[in-house]
Amino acid sequence: MNFDFSDDQKQLRDTARKFLAEKCPPKAVRGVIDGKSPYDRELWKGLAEMGFLGVAIPESYGGTGAGHLELCVIAEEMGRALAPVPFSSTVYLAAEALLLAGSEAQRQKWLPLIASGEAIGTLALFEGKGNPSAQSIKLAASNGVLDGVKKPVADGAIADFAIVAARTGSSGRETDISLFLVDMKAGGVEAKALGNIDPSHGQAEISFKKCRAEPLGSAGEGWSVISQVLDRAAVLLAFEQVGGADRALEMGRDYALDRIAFGRPIGSFQAIKHMLADMYVSATLARSNCYYGAWALSTNAGELPEAAAAARISATQAFQHCAKNNIQVHGGMGFTWEFDCHLYYRRANATALSLGSLSYWEDALIDRMRKRNAA
Repeated sequence: MNFDFSDDQKQLRDTARKFLAEKCPPKAVRGVIDGKSPYDRELWKGLAEMGFLGVAIPESYGGTGAGHLELCVIAEEMGRALAPVPFSSTVYLAAEALLLAGSEAQRQKWLPLIASGEAIGTLALFEGKGNPSAQSIKLAASNGVLDGVKKPVADGAIADFAIVAARTGSSGRETDISLFLVDMKAGGVEAKALGNIDPSHGQAEISFKKCRAEPLGSAGEGWSVISQVLDRAAVLLAFEQVGGADRALEMGRDYALDRIAFGRPIGSFQAIKHMLADMYVSATLARSNCYYGAWALSTNAGELPEAAAAARISATQAFQHCAKNNIQVHGGMGFTWEFDCHLYYRRANATALSLGSLSYWEDALIDRMRKRNAA
């Protein structure tokens, strides 16, 4: 595979970078972490005005209809800036689920609201500790009525609607799982914010008590849709992680060039050189896998499940590695609140678990490769 982004897509990346540098400085991220607001509302409004929220939503539903490659380059810049907005939950999860399984009425109602920034969406999948699996879903749905608890739910406390995975059968198979769309203003829904390592990306516990919901997609096909959504989101989130890894590397490099010890920049010391070189190799390997994932996502290639897992694994490792070593390069100053190193360390660890753990995606990659080789 020989893949690269087009000149127009690279120009879009530059535009997004400039916009986020102006509208999303570290001060904005710190404001959300300090609890001044659950997310940056002005930035969210600006992203909508720039057309970034609807870049992969067809024009017939209020988006720009550009495509997933354009969304990948925007995702990378969102990761670089640590944008404190519900972008991944709304755009990677909720919007993709609607595009894959939503009825025409559901798409016409919610997708234009997402593109305009008027609606925040999320996917309510997890029910406590553990990785994504059909067997872990206990929340029950009977005749369109939901009963149970979902947690953690990304941005669940600020969401306007949620796509909920629920159990509609008792055979113990994946076909027991169906999806439902819930207006968070409906009766029988209660959301409670949860604390987490990165408050700039909120999480919540959502309780459903005899909550009436509308089906999303066909009954019994919920897990199939979730699997596709997770693969798509894995590629997009991997680009965010690569963006964060690159920025952490840049921070470490810049500090190593400026910090003087024993009469010369610390970047001239072999230990620091090796640390930065390892960070660069990790980020570059992740970018290579992300490009493979972007190609598979944009072409809906059969290799998408493997490409998504590979991108997710390498990007998670790269972001955590670069964020951790950025602190080490900064030395004692890297551990202080005043420096921005901890912001990237927080995000690296939060995103590492947001779609399932690293081991989950490693197991998934091995399983998918075995199945493909056996076919």
